[in-house]
Amino acid sequence: MDFNFDKNHIQNKLKDYHSKDRLTWHHEDFINAAVVFLIIPYENRPYDLVLIKRTKRENDKHSGEMSFPGGKFDYILDKNYLDTALRELNEELGIPHSEVQILGCIDDHLTPKGFIITPFVAYINENQKLIKQDAEVHEIVKIPVNFFANKKNYSEKIFIVKDEFIALGRYEYFSPKNKKYVVFGATAHIIHNFIERVYKIGLMKPRVRRATIDDLKDKIVK
Repeated sequence: MDFNFDKNHIQNKLKDYHSKDRLTWHHEDFINAAVVFLIIPYENRPYDLVLIKRTKRENDKHSGEMSFPGGKFDYILDKNYLDTALRELNEELGIPHSEVQILGCIDDHLTPKGFIITPFVAYINENQKLIKQDAEVHEIVKIPVNFFANKKNYSEKIFIVKDEFIALGRYEYFSPKNKKYVVFGATAHIIHNFIERVYKIGLMKPRVRRATIDDLKDKIVK
C-alpha cells in the first residue's frame, strides 16, 4: 500500500469537526482536551507522524508518556477545541497557527484518567522548524506512518468489563539508533482510528472494542 502523503485522499476520509457522523463524548466527570495529529509529508517516501515524549513532572497524569501535541481546553484562552489544539502545538513545538494546515478530524477518544480527547489531523512543511518547550516536551519523535499500519507492530492487552472484551493498544518503536519508544493507550488508539479510517486497515482483534464512558465513569483515576 502507498503511504506517501496524499492530501486529497486523507482529507476525503476524515470528518468535519461538526459532523454528526463524528463520535463525540461529553460528561461532567471528564476533562475535555484536544491534540494535533501532526503529519510531515515528504516527496518520495511515507510521511511521518510527529509525537512527543512528555517531560517527567510531578502531578502530571501523562508524565513521561508518548503523545501528540495538545492539552486541556482553557475556558479563558480558547473559544473552541481547535483553539486548544493549535495553542498547545505552538506552546509545545513552537509552530505558529499560520504554518499548520488542518485536514479534518477523527472521533473523540476517552481515557481512564478522565480525559475526552478531540484529535485534529493536520500537516506542516517538512522544513518547518520544531522548537520544543523543555518544561513539557522531553523529546520530539518522528515515526513513519507505515510503521503504525503494520499489524506486526501492534499488540493489545485485553480486559473483561461487563462480560465484554476491552482492548488497550500498544506499539513498540525502535528508532534508527535503536532507541525504544512505547506508544500506548489513547495515542495508540487515535493512530489506529486514523489508520482504519484512511486506509481501511483493521488492527484490533475480533470481538473486542474500545472503552466507553459507561465503562470508565466510575473508574476514573483521580
